[in-house]
Amino acid sequence: MENLHVFTVSEINSIIKNILEETFPEIWVEGEISNFKNYSNHLFFTLKDEESQIKAVLFRSYTNSLKFTPKDGMKVLVRGRLTLYETRGEYQLVANYMEPLGIGILKIRFEELKKKLEEKGYFDEAKKKPIPLFPHKIGIITSTKGAVIKDMLNILKRRFFGLHIIIFPVKVQGEGAKEDIAYAINYANKHFKDFLDVIILARGGGSFEDLFAFNEEIVADAIYHSQIPIISAIGHETDFTIADFVADLRAPTPSAAAELVVNSKDVLEDKIYNLFLRCKGNIQKKLVEMKKKIDYEKRSLKSYLQSIKNNREKVLYHESRFSRAFFVKLDAFKQKVTNFNKIINQLSPSKKLMIKREKLIRFSDSLINQIKRIIQSKKMPVYNFSASLDSLSPLKVLSRGYSITKNLKTGKIVKSPKDVNIGDELNTTLQFGELISIVKDKRDKNF
Repeated sequence: MENLHVFTVSEINSIIKNILEETFPEIWVEGEISNFKNYSNHLFFTLKDEESQIKAVLFRSYTNSLKFTPKDGMKVLVRGRLTLYETRGEYQLVANYMEPLGIGILKIRFEELKKKLEEKGYFDEAKKKPIPLFPHKIGIITSTKGAVIKDMLNILKRRFFGLHIIIFPVKVQGEGAKEDIAYAINYANKHFKDFLDVIILARGGGSFEDLFAFNEEIVADAIYHSQIPIISAIGHETDFTIADFVADLRAPTPSAAAELVVNSKDVLEDKIYNLFLRCKGNIQKKLVEMKKKIDYEKRSLKSYLQSIKNNREKVLYHESRFSRAFFVKLDAFKQKVTNFNKIINQLSPSKKLMIKREKLIRFSDSLINQIKRIIQSKKMPVYNFSASLDSLSPLKVLSRGYSITKNLKTGKIVKSPKDVNIGDELNTTLQFGELISIVKDKRDKNF
C-alpha cells in the first residue's frame, strides 16, 4: 500500500480532459437537438440519436455565423472539439459551426471532391480546350422537360439559323442522374467526336441538393476526358458546381450558354463590313499618299521646265546678240560665227529636255499601273473571303431542294439502301427543319 498512488478527482478529470482534447481536436457529429437553451446568445443543447446523447455548447462568438434558428427536434451537423467540464466531470462537445443535416453532408462532399480534383489538375486552365469561334454542330446534354431546352433552341435559331443541333436527353437530378449525364458525355465522344464542334451541359436553377448530380466525380471524369469542348451552364449565375470548374467554359445560365456558343449572323456581317471599311480606308490612304507624291513631282517638274525655258531664252538672246555682232564683221569671221552657232546648238538643253520628258511619261505610267495593282490586290481578299463564306454555307446545298439523311443508330449519312436495316430510325435534314422516319422497306436500284 505504501507505493500505491491515490488519484484525486481533479487529477482524473484533468487527465481525461487532456486525452479527449488531444484525441479529438476537431470532429463532425450529426444528431438531433434536444434540451435547447439560449443564455445571452450562448447556445446549450444535447445531441442525441436512437441510443445515446452528448451535451454540446456553441458560444456567442460563433452564433453570428448561423444561417438558421436551432430548435428542439432539428437534425443538425456540428463541427467542434471534445473536452471535459472538470467541475462536474462531464464531457461535452464545444461547437464552432452548425448547420441543418442534409445539405451539410453534401457541402462536405463537395469541398472534399473539389480539393481532390484540383490536386489532380482537373481545373488547370492550360488543359482546357478552346471553344470554336463559329461552331456549326452543337450537342446539348440536358433534360427535354421544362423550358430550358426550348429557350436554348430559340436563342440558337435566332442568332444563327441553320445550325446542326443534337440533343442528348438525360435526368438532371435524383437517382441515376449522375450516371445518365456521364454516359451521355461519353456516348457523344464515342459516336459524334468528329461531328460535334462543342457540347453544352445544361440544367435550370434549383437548390444545392437539386444540382448535386453535377458535383459527382463520375461526371467530372467524363467532362475532363471529353475530346469535344464542353460548356457548362448549370443553375443560376450564383450557382457553382464541380462541372463548372472542370468544363472548358462556364456560362452563368443555359440561356447565356446559347448566347456565348455562337456569334450571331449580324455580328459576322459587322466583322466583314468592318474588314471592308479597313481595306477601303487603307486604299484611300494609299491613294492620298500617291496623289500627294504626284502633285509634288508635278510641281518639281513645272519648276524644272520653267528653269529650262528661262535658260533657253537667255541662250537665244545671247545667240542673237552674237549673230548681230559677227554679221557686221568681215567675211573672214563668218565661218567662225557658223562654228560657234554649231557649238551653241550642241549645248542646247532640248535633247536633255526630251529625255526628261520621256522619263517623266514612263514614271507617270508606272505610277498609274502601280495604283491599279494595289487597288486590285486589296479587292481580291475581300471577294475571296465573301465567296468562301458563301461556298461553305450548308444552306446553299439545302436551299436547292437537297436533303441529308442520317442513320440515327450508326450516326452515318445514308448513301445506299445497304446503309440501313428495316426498322432503323432516320433523321432527314431539310432547309427548314428535320424529319424523323422509320425504314419499313428498302430497294436497291442499279443505275
